[in-house]
Order: sequence, then C-alpha cells, then structure tokens
Amino acid sequence: MFFCGLLSIHKVWGQGTLRGSISSKGEPVEFASILIKGQSEGTMSDSLGQFSLKIKDTSILTLQVSRLGFKTLQRQVDPSSDSELLNLELEELDASLDEVVVSGTLEQVSRSNSPVPVEVYKDGFFKANPTPSIFESLQTINGVRPQINCNICNTGDIHINGLEGPYTMILIDGMPIVSGLATVYGLSGIPQSLVDRIEIVKGPASTLYGSEAVGGLINVITKNSAKAPVLSVDYFGTTWSEHNLDLGLKTVWGRRVQSLTGLNMFTYDRPVDNNGDGMTDLTLAKRFSIFQKLSWDRKSKKEMNIAGRFVYEDRWGGQMDWTPEARGGDKIYGESIFTQRWELFGNYELPVAQKINFQFSANGHDQNSAYGDMLYLANQTIAFGQLTWNQSFSNHQLLSGVAYRYTYYDDNTPATRQFESDENAPSIIHLPGVFIQDEIHISDQSKLLLGVRSDFNSRHGMIFSPRLNYKLQSEDQSTVFRFSLGNGFRVANVFTEDHAALTGAREVVFAEELNPEQSWNTNVNLVKKIYTDEGDFISFDASAFYTHFSNRIVPDYESNPNQIIYANLDGEATSAGFSLNSTLALRNGFEGNLGFTLMDVSLDQNGQRIRQLLTERFSAVWNLGYTFPLLGLQLNYTGNLYSPMRLPLLGELDQRSSESPWWSIQNIQLTKKINDRWELYGGVKNLLNFTPPANSIVRAFDPFDRGVEFGADGSVLPTPSNPQALTFDPTYMFAPNQGIRGFFGVRYTVF
Repeated sequence: MFFCGLLSIHKVWGQGTLRGSISSKGEPVEFASILIKGQSEGTMSDSLGQFSLKIKDTSILTLQVSRLGFKTLQRQVDPSSDSELLNLELEELDASLDEVVVSGTLEQVSRSNSPVPVEVYKDGFFKANPTPSIFESLQTINGVRPQINCNICNTGDIHINGLEGPYTMILIDGMPIVSGLATVYGLSGIPQSLVDRIEIVKGPASTLYGSEAVGGLINVITKNSAKAPVLSVDYFGTTWSEHNLDLGLKTVWGRRVQSLTGLNMFTYDRPVDNNGDGMTDLTLAKRFSIFQKLSWDRKSKKEMNIAGRFVYEDRWGGQMDWTPEARGGDKIYGESIFTQRWELFGNYELPVAQKINFQFSANGHDQNSAYGDMLYLANQTIAFGQLTWNQSFSNHQLLSGVAYRYTYYDDNTPATRQFESDENAPSIIHLPGVFIQDEIHISDQSKLLLGVRSDFNSRHGMIFSPRLNYKLQSEDQSTVFRFSLGNGFRVANVFTEDHAALTGAREVVFAEELNPEQSWNTNVNLVKKIYTDEGDFISFDASAFYTHFSNRIVPDYESNPNQIIYANLDGEATSAGFSLNSTLALRNGFEGNLGFTLMDVSLDQNGQRIRQLLTERFSAVWNLGYTFPLLGLQLNYTGNLYSPMRLPLLGELDQRSSESPWWSIQNIQLTKKINDRWELYGGVKNLLNFTPPANSIVRAFDPFDRGVEFGADGSVLPTPSNPQALTFDPTYMFAPNQGIRGFFGVRYTVF
C-alpha cells in the first residue's frame, strides 16, 4: 500500500519566502527536509507539516523534499508564477512490503504481516521492460524463468526454482484459470493494461489451491475498478515488425456497477531466419484477447464481481516457404496452432453476518494444431467452485472451505482411447476437497499458521496436504523471519503439459500407469530493511529452500533418442537452493531490484544422481532505474544471466554440446513523460544479441526424416549421409532465437 503525501506550496514572493505544508493521507508530516538544490538554503517541516523557506531570487529552481521512509522528490518550481498550486506525490520506499496480498492465505493482509512469504511486483515493475505477454514479463523476476520448449512454435512454460511449468499454478484474481492445455498458451493475451500486480509464492501451496501448486503459484491480480484509469492505451512496435496494443477502459453502468474492459492485440508476420537453418527464428503470430470485469457497489459493502476473457491466436513456425495451404501435409514442414479459449470467474460475498465467500471459475480451451503431418486436436473444460468461511475469535483467525474441481479433456491421441476397444474415451476427473487453516496471533511480533487439506481424486483416491508457517518480526518491523513447511501434489496429464509429447518428433511411451506426484518443501526466509540518515533505503530478502519428491514423473529423452518415455521415478528427486533479492531506493534518483539464485535440481535413480535437464545452477536478474529530473527522463536497465544447463541429445554420436553456455539477455530503455497523460518510451532489447547455436534444430533440412534409416527395433542407424544417427528434433532449446532489436512505444492515460 502506498503512502501518498501531498506537498502544498503556497508561494509568497513579496518577502522572498516559500511557504507550504506537507501531509500524508491527509495527516501532517513532520521533520521532512526541504532543500533548494544547488543552494545552501533548507528547512524542516514542523509538527503541523508546515515549513517556511527563504529564496535568493525568482529564477527557476529545483525543490527537493525528503523524509525517512519516502522516496526523495525533486520538482522544478517557477517563482514567476505565484498562482499555481503544486500537488506532488511522495512514494514510500518500502511500499511493496505493505501491499495487500491474498495469495498466501486466501485472505487480504499486508505483505509485511503475512506469515507466508509473498513476492509482489506492481505494474510499474514491468513497464521497465515492456513485452507482448506476461510470459515474457517474468524474465526479470528472481528464481522465475520463462522456458522456451520448442525451437519452432516457441511455446513454453514457467519454471520456479528450477521446477518445470506443470508444477506452477497460474491464477487470475485468485482463481485457477490457466492450467492443463493453457499452461503452454494461457499466459499470452492477458491485457497488461488491466494488471495491477503479480503475486508469487514459491514452494507448495496445495493446502489452499490443490493440485498443480507444487513448485509455487503466480497470481495475476487485475485492477480495482475504483482505482483504475478511465482510459489507458499502450502501443509499441519493434524493428522485427512486432506490434502490440493494450487498451483499458473504465465505465459506469447505472448507479452501482463499474466496468473494466481490456483489449490486447499482437501481430508478427515477417519470417526471419538469421541463423540460416531454413526455419523461422521466431514464431509468426496473430493474437486477439478481450477482457471484461464488472464490480457491484453493494449497500452492504460486501464484494461482488464477475469477469471473463476470450483469446484467439493463430501462430506458426517452420520452413521459410511454408504457407497455410501446406498445413498438415508432408511436403513443407510447419507447426501451425489455432487456439480458442474462454474464461469466466468471479467472487460473491454472501449477504449474511458471517464472512462467507463463494468463488468460481470456468474455462474452455480448444486447440487445433498441426506439427508437420501430425494433427493434435484437443478440447478441455475446467469448472471450479469454492466456498470459504472466515471467522476470528480470541487470537485465532480461522479460514475453512469446501472446493470442487471438474476437468474434462479429450484429444485425438492414445491418451484418450481405450486400448481394448480402440474407442474414444475422454478423461473426466472429479476433485472435491475440504480445507481449514488457523492463523494464531501469538504476540505482536509472532504468528503461527496451521493448515490442512484433503482432496478426493476420482482416479487416484484421497490426497492429504498439510502446511505450517511461522513468522517472527522485530519490534520496529525492520527484520522479519519466516519458516514454512508444506506438502504439494500433482496429477499429471502429459499431453496437456509437455509440448515435446505433441510434436511427433519422438514417440511417446508410457512405461507404467502414472501415479500422482507428491512433494515436501521447507523454506526459511529472512527480510531486513535498512534506512539511512541520508534518506536512502535498502532491503534484503534471503531464502533457503528444499523440496523432496516422491513419485516424480520424469520424461526420459536419453534411453532411446526416438522416444520420450514417461514413468514415475524409481528413486528420489530434490530441489535445493538459496536466493537473495535486494531492493534499492536512493535519494539521488537511483532505484531498482537485484537478485540471484543458487540451486541444485537433481534426480537419484538406481543409485545414480544426475542433474535435471534444462535447469541452471545459477541465475541472476536485475531491474535498475535512474531518473534525470531536469530532463524528465527515466533510464531502465534490465537483464538476466544463466549458468550452463544440461541439454537433451539424440544419442552418443550426437556431436552437439551436452551443456548450454553461460548466457544473458539484457535490455535498455528510456522513458519520457510528456505530461500527466502522455508518455513515450523506447530502447534496445537483447543488447548482446545472444541466440542459441545455429544447429539447435538437428537435421532442420530433413524435417520428415526421409534421409534417416531405422533398425528393426526402431533405433536410428548411422549411414554415410547421417553418420551421427540423428533425427529431426526441435527440443534442444534453452534460450529465445530472437536477436537484438529496437523498440518504440507510447502510452496515453486519462484518470
């Protein structure tokens, strides 16, 4: 939550004195420092927030206002105009620590008071590196990595602390909207003009959210209708001919209904093959998304809202001469994906004395994909409902609830076919659950959170998920310690989660009936805030984590280069590491975030311990900014750095590197605020022009394997024309193929 101070300056030039007052949320702010930059004059505000400052002349001067706990404010003042009243906003230095969060406990609580560590990233954080999708926006968040899984169609998932996308639950306004098929495609097309903040919880959250919240969750919170701008328009284009438009509109329907409408359009239709492999470097795409949210102002002040979204996308990648007429054929290789998706979700607080909420969501996802001459046709419908009851007594805050989730999935693969009769058999899963948590206020400095959940999966039976969280803080709240212990579970559906299983480049083999995965996680978190006498602010947020898996489902790319073999791991799997985040806000105009993560994600099977594929040991991110007050310019420098990771090879004869190099994507941006409505920005993305090796797609010249000879057992035979015994395979992928590019954008906002 931001503290916005209003600086009211009443100019009285007859006596060469500047008088004014400083307030915060309508209350006076004392001991604020007011200086004229470049001069020796200065003063402090009194107990009523008022001040009086003598000036030497009437030329334009720069007024600097600072106060411990607030960002230093600089503003030019023209003494020749005595009729203007300046209203300036002061932003608290550690405002993000007092953001209201909901992801950790399902209840609104300030971030600093939450017993569960929740990371909060406001919409301004993402403006430092504008992207056409939330998927790409997450690239500068510590411990979170958008992973590209396919060289050709460029689909991907989100890794948290090294765990793959299926272990990450994606929520919109707290509702499980993006899952299954949409784990790959659902993070595109969310209008960023309506995104207020993104909350991230690292570690299992199955006690509150059920299946899939094993590695963590990402909760996309849309703007509050009362605080959203009346109109916001954000457009940018790049030198690669990408075009992205975000539009947000607030209207009032009648006396009590507020409406938020969001629109996102993205196009990229210029094939590029800079690495010379004959395939497109970046997938061509046309995407349209519309979002609508309605909020009711009820007399009871209880919450009621409903929202919906529709997304359509047409994307393709492949050989440069591919055309839509070649779709699904075996002449020219292309991967063409049509996606239609609808979502509906909302919240209704019942009109009773008790605090009882009913939350619901439903979504349908229809996908028509062609990977070369292999068609993948899939349809998925998910419905979710949850009733929660919140009650406090003594030093206990109780939250209990019942939930039900229905999942329908059908496709044209063997995954939904009965082997005995060869008839189609769509997958239908019922998942009712019940949960309860108790937040115990032990003292003003400590809290204990206990929770437990029980779900009954119609396919696998009862699943039990407990959790424990403890928080201890210093009396001045400058130091916070948190301890977490929890259990997570996941019921896997390979064809909705793993893009590699769909491409047809390898045969999918199930070695056994897959059982649900379960994990235990422990996390220790320490936050330290430091204020200096000079008005600077620095915070450190350190975490150590450890996750142990049982029944881990691991795709085996290495036993047979022509197959992906899925089975529950016969052994243990662990993810362990340490992360450190630091936030800076200095009075000289420099601010930003820096972080790094050290981790080891390994599998232990048959006595042999190996690193997980496509997982780095070290990563670092930064988002740094500096404001030039006299020029009205803001400079942002963002980037990431990754250590080598194991890559999937096609056998012992494959001469490609078994590890990626150290690599980094860095960006720079300048932003110029013209006035309260107009803002211009532009810069360069991927400054180092880093791209993966040109031979990442093996045998890109023979995508249908016409020049490959196979043995009786399906193995690839080495031949004079194919001495390494390779087949076409686009899964050797660790970084985007898109190189350096410029971009320019404009924002228009009406409040």
